[in-house]
Amino acid sequence: RKGVTDLSVETYDIHMMVFWWCVAIGIVVFGAMLYSLVKHRKSQGVEAAQFSHNTKAEIVWTVVPVVILMLIVVPVAETMIKIEDTRDPDMSIVVTGYQWRWHYRYQDEDIAFYSSLARPSLEARRLNSGVDPFAVDNYLLEVDRPMVVPKGSKVRLLVTSNDVIHSWYVPDFSIKKDAIPGIINEVWFQPNETGTFRGQCTELCGKDHGYMPIVVEVVEPDAYTAWVETRKEQAPKLATATQ
Repeated sequence: RKGVTDLSVETYDIHMMVFWWCVAIGIVVFGAMLYSLVKHRKSQGVEAAQFSHNTKAEIVWTVVPVVILMLIVVPVAETMIKIEDTRDPDMSIVVTGYQWRWHYRYQDEDIAFYSSLARPSLEARRLNSGVDPFAVDNYLLEVDRPMVVPKGSKVRLLVTSNDVIHSWYVPDFSIKKDAIPGIINEVWFQPNETGTFRGQCTELCGKDHGYMPIVVEVVEPDAYTAWVETRKEQAPKLATATQ
């Protein structure tokens, strides 16, 4: 799957390029081995050549791999530089991992909330709950409050943790960034499509590691603006309710 960002597409293309290089190399190498085994077997009266080395062969098997590696390294390096370039974002979100949920704080909008496993999945996962997990939509991959971002915006994530090491991973964005206590890691994505995209914590972080999914909703800019206004209106009510 290529994902929904330019970088995820580039990452996919690089993966497939390396894969087909490996396939071609495997065909050449194993083809040469099979040909040699069949053509030069002892039953055909072939005798082994007596020599210690071959300068031409040594040059070829040194130069050819170097050329292949250079063909791979250049596009890989270009993509890796882009992945680390978090400059000039349209918005920044602080992502903090907790045992076992995520906290999102929108730096530019004064919005903050926890994102936890959705109630249907929470109930179904309990032992002897009587709930069939197969009947729950997006079992263990749904949350009560997803991250919401606008389509086409460059979103910078500042990823950290409040307790142990977690890892924020969304395959469709080609993002996997560790959340480490006391350290802030940066990563970014710029979605080209609207929709709901799911991921999970991918760092073993305790007994409920499998129950802290990630859900990101990519919406049109107008819908994002409306969501921001709604969140700001709800914030005072939520604060009053918790007092």
